[in-house]
Amino acid sequence: MSKTLIQSIEQFDELVKDKGTFLFFKNSTTCPISHAAYEEFENFVADHEEIPCYFLNVQEARPLSNYIAETFAVKHESPQALLFKDGEVAWNASHWKITYSSLQENVKA
Repeated sequence: MSKTLIQSIEQFDELVKDKGTFLFFKNSTTCPISHAAYEEFENFVADHEEIPCYFLNVQEARPLSNYIAETFAVKHESPQALLFKDGEVAWNASHWKITYSSLQENVKA
């Protein structure tokens, strides 16, 4: 499974409703730290086909990014990786803490 771009609150709500466990990445298209974290995320996705992975670009989907922060009481950051399990945020990391190894350690299908 590859990563899928999510751009609306409706799309996101469907994910939370339909998926048991999935990884979600908030990407900033203008930040070099985010670019580095996104590469770590992409490498993880490529090696872990069994885990559904989604992302948003903050500049294009700010209302969705804010909605996730407010709904799940997780401070907005970008880059940010969030692991959802059973409709809750089970783990999250931001900036330089988003590495292939941190994803591998914390994201279990």
